[in-house]
Amino acid sequence: MRASEPIDRAAVAQHLAASVREAGTLALKSFKGTIKSWSKAGDSPVSEVDLALDALLRERLDAAGLPCAWLSEETEDDPARLSAERVWIVDPIDGTRAFLAGRDDWCVSVALAERGRPVVAAVYAPSSDDLFVATAGGGATHNGRPMAASEGSSLDGARVAGPDRRLARLAPFGIVAEPKVHALALRVTWVALGRLDIALGGPNSNDWDLAAADLLVHEARGVLTTLAGETLVYNRPKPKHSALLAAGRARHRALSDLMREGRVAFP
Repeated sequence: MRASEPIDRAAVAQHLAASVREAGTLALKSFKGTIKSWSKAGDSPVSEVDLALDALLRERLDAAGLPCAWLSEETEDDPARLSAERVWIVDPIDGTRAFLAGRDDWCVSVALAERGRPVVAAVYAPSSDDLFVATAGGGATHNGRPMAASEGSSLDGARVAGPDRRLARLAPFGIVAEPKVHALALRVTWVALGRLDIALGGPNSNDWDLAAADLLVHEARGVLTTLAGETLVYNRPKPKHSALLAAGRARHRALSDLMREGRVAFP
């Protein structure tokens, strides 16, 4: 199959869903046990479980038979991905710190991107057995049921998760500050689910933190952009992004208007 040929996204999503669930099940076998871990560049933690899941996912996704490049948090970057039309974007464990601390807010996050945008995605939260799947143009599901971001434009009473300094800037508008969700992919995915009304992210997040959740929230009738309102583009030479905002469409527009008017300025 040539990379330019269309794919059966529904079939790929089914294969991806089974793969992330298998990876999450493997992670649960070590969860809250004794796990070997160490620090990598940027003082970010990595564990033997991250690497085991990375290897498992690559094996399972390669078995899908698609001509795809590979971009993973736990694999040395291969510049050949930049010339590929399709790329798997993988975070074997988003929220490794939470995983190592025995918290539940971590997940497996994988997306297939085409020409810079995700077209198939899955996020699996093993601790709660929550599986989120989306295909571009095909909607988003939670454990097989359609899901949608919350409606409405008001910030008063809106459930918001993100960095404390950003939450403080929204406090005068009557938001409800939710506890920190350590996995950024899960934080944005909860907007798609309607569990959160707004998710905020600081700068320097990576492709693998966002690509799957990006598709999930858009297919759930929400929006994820930079604070300047820019759509995220993936598989660039530096796979990093600036500060982020995810919300249902009306609430995203309302908060974007407040920022544009200078009534909200995030640090």
